[in-house]
Amino acid sequence: EEVFKITDIIGSEPDLGVENLKGSGLIAGETSSAYDDIFTLTLVLGRTVGIGAYLVRLGQRTIQKTTSSPIILTGYQALNKLMGVDVYSTNDQLGGPAIMYNNGISHITNNDHLSAVTSAVHWLSYVPSMRGGLLPITDVTGVDEIERPICFVPKAGVPYDPRFLLAGQEDDTGKWHGGFFDKGSFTETLAGWAKTVVVGRARLGGIPMGVIATENRTAETIKPADPADLKASEVVIQEAGGVWFPNSASKTAQAINDFRTEDLPLIIFANWRGFSGGQRDMFDEVLKYGSLIVDAFVKFTQPIFVYIPPHAEIRGGAWVVLDASINESVMEMYASVENAKGGVLEANGAASVKYRLKDILATMHRLDDKLKSLDAELQERVCETERQEVMDAIKEREQALLPVYEQISVQFCELHDTPGRMKAVGVIERAVEWKHARAYFYWRLRRKLAEFDVRKQIIETAQVGRGHAVITPVAASKMIKSWFLETNGATEALWGDDKAVLSWMAQKQEDLESNIVQLTKANVTQEVFEVMTAGGNTAKIGTAGIVEGISQAVSTMSAEEQANFKEFLKATLQL
Repeated sequence: EEVFKITDIIGSEPDLGVENLKGSGLIAGETSSAYDDIFTLTLVLGRTVGIGAYLVRLGQRTIQKTTSSPIILTGYQALNKLMGVDVYSTNDQLGGPAIMYNNGISHITNNDHLSAVTSAVHWLSYVPSMRGGLLPITDVTGVDEIERPICFVPKAGVPYDPRFLLAGQEDDTGKWHGGFFDKGSFTETLAGWAKTVVVGRARLGGIPMGVIATENRTAETIKPADPADLKASEVVIQEAGGVWFPNSASKTAQAINDFRTEDLPLIIFANWRGFSGGQRDMFDEVLKYGSLIVDAFVKFTQPIFVYIPPHAEIRGGAWVVLDASINESVMEMYASVENAKGGVLEANGAASVKYRLKDILATMHRLDDKLKSLDAELQERVCETERQEVMDAIKEREQALLPVYEQISVQFCELHDTPGRMKAVGVIERAVEWKHARAYFYWRLRRKLAEFDVRKQIIETAQVGRGHAVITPVAASKMIKSWFLETNGATEALWGDDKAVLSWMAQKQEDLESNIVQLTKANVTQEVFEVMTAGGNTAKIGTAGIVEGISQAVSTMSAEEQANFKEFLKATLQL
């Protein structure tokens, strides 16, 4: 008897097994690519499981409803069955806002559907309608004034909410003290995660911008206890302000990438003393997340301003990941005139390394009249007893002066960290008074956006044929500057005047367009010349291709256009 064994069941329906997972993989790949191509945003208004949870993260930007909207990989019932114990009671324990908002998966949380949709529409109001499109600039007339002074001023040694720098604040009498951005325009995201950094979007004179600011106060990170682990307990971690931790470095890098894919210019109010380099933070990959900040800056294409606010500082490794040389085509650094600081070490640390006791003593003997007199007297004394008396007097004088000179040494090192020195050695563009920073950066941003638009057109002129002629963004900016300096009355100093450059661009728009057309023509000419004079098969094939291309183009022309083209060829080639 012949017996058949069933080895595979294919089924009649097309979505029973792994082919379904293949489709999920396709969606995941497309969503990941879409993040760089378009604006992606996910509204989580119900349970999101498995591939759905991954798609939430692959789209990066997420708004989550606070109730009945968990983002999970596996339902709590399945996990309970797997462990054989009823450990979890709801899906919110696994992926509710208490988890996803606090770990940076969800950017914003809302109580209901309408609020979530409203938040999404508000977010879209900051973003161009298409990648590379014009920024949605709003009219701030009646809401705020562009060239008003900034009224909120930080005080030395007094912790403050960095949001006041950005959005301003109301005092006890209800009077509003304006911050850097337009009144009521700042919207914070990722507020539940890594609270030592504040990120969001705002408007400067109606122009949307991304913003990152340092929290200077101590913040708490709470790691919940997992009910599946009987030995686990909730952990509360204190995180000092002005320091990058693994989570806050990751938050900074993620925010920069989000702003990049939204085509927003970016300003960073920097006040970091460095990265936390303790054993726990090194194990938690602070080095990896810190380097991601640099990676994000390198990919950025819109203007970036790094500004050190009043009484703030950037030290050591924090400066390294913020320096304008990381991407000099888009980044600029500035510092507040009011006591901003920057250096490798804080002044006390620098003094202990570079101005040690022997150096302090040498300074005393060089400057103090009494010590100079005692030194001279010591040289004259021959008797050992007398010399010892003088040496004792010198020692006593040194001890009396030491506290004062130690303070002098710290002050001396501190004077190496000032905006004046930063400007002198070329690491910042200029020192900007905080009171007038709003007006300065508004005009600087407008100028940079206009310059970047022209620069983009210049770069595109080289993208013909094989694209051998590459124009870098920095070279394109230098080209614009050379065109500016060719104008009557233009000077190097005037190139630094943002209003003057904007006015020049408006007045010389036709000349700029003509220059770009000529540049395009020159690049096409050079490309054809190189192909036809390359020698060997390259020249033969290239020449034949050029002629064939001309032939195909002529065939699409009208009789009149063909006649004009022939006359043009005869005149140009002198046939």
